[in-house]
This record gives sequence, structure tokens and C-alpha cells, in this order.
Amino acid sequence: MQKLILASNNAGKVREFQALLAPLDFEIIPQGKLNIPSAEEPHHTFVENALAKARHASATSGMPALADDSGICAHALNGEPGVYSARYAGENGNDAANNQKLIQNLIGETDRGAHYVCALVFVNSANDPEPIIVQTRWYGQIVDDAKGANGFGYDPHFLLPELGLTAAELDHAQKNLISHRGQALRELIAQLKSRTSRA
Repeated sequence: MQKLILASNNAGKVREFQALLAPLDFEIIPQGKLNIPSAEEPHHTFVENALAKARHASATSGMPALADDSGICAHALNGEPGVYSARYAGENGNDAANNQKLIQNLIGETDRGAHYVCALVFVNSANDPEPIIVQTRWYGQIVDDAKGANGFGYDPHFLLPELGLTAAELDHAQKNLISHRGQALRELIAQLKSRTSRA
């Protein structure tokens, strides 16, 4: 079983990655277990931040690494909070504070459309010249009232109109089927399998 460093200490993300990568022969190791510090995320795009995190985790561990940078983009706010989703309410903010700020900033806006973005990067080594890069979107609407207890981040306020449920009201299996991260991981797995079969 090949060890793979996951460049995240977010418990929700770790759980989702472990479930979705179960079919592959990888042992997922969150970077915190090896005391790898979080990488800087100075970039303005999800892809650049994910690539920086993956290269940092691989360089520090000497192992292949997987990183994602994800967030939510509100259409009426020109894509905010975007890459700042996790720290929208400040560096010491939490999910509740981030959601409160987003709802506050949408007061008076008629367009409540939003989408989650997931940029996922896999590197075999820190200097991998051919990283696998995938970026996907998951569309929904921002609602004022939180519903559901299964998700994290902005999930309780992210309504899926076609289901009439928020992302936090979905069970983990449902969410993994349709979420931005689920989409990205399935595409990544397909590319990994394709690359392996040609090797």
C-alpha cells in the first residue's frame, strides 16, 4: 500500500478523502500526523494554492502528496469569499463566523446563486513536472437559515434547489456522489488509473 500525504488537517476533508480514495491502494496520512506545518496560501486562485500545498507536503515528507484548495463563490459578491473562504471572517474565524459574514454581505441581494469550487492536485514528488490538476464546481444557492448537521464549512447554508436540501442535510454517501470534492476525486482517480495503466 502506497503512502499518500494529504495536505490538510481539516477533519471533514480527511474523512471525505479517505472514503473516496478507498478503492485505490493508498494509505492516506494527514500532514498533521507527521507534524508537517501548513503551507502558505498567498495566491489568488484555487489551483495555485493547491499546487503550493501539495509541493510543500511532498517536499517535507518525501512522499507523494494530495492537496485541495476549495471554497465557495457567491455570484452577487463577484466570487467572494473564494480562496478566502476558510478565513473570510478573519484568521481566527470559524465556520459560524464565516457563514454569518457571508449572510450579512448578501443582505439586499436578490441573486443568491453560489458555487463551491474544488481544485485538487496530486504530485508524485515535490518537483513533479506533471502534477495531476483537477478543478470542479458544485452549484447551489445561499440561504439565511442553517439546516442540517452532517456537513462543515458553508454546507448548512448551501441549498441544492433540485433536492430541496442543504449540503449539510445530505448523508456522507450522498454528498460524496455529487459534491465538488467528490467530482474532483473521481476525475483524479480516473487520471491516476490511466497514468498507471500506461506506465
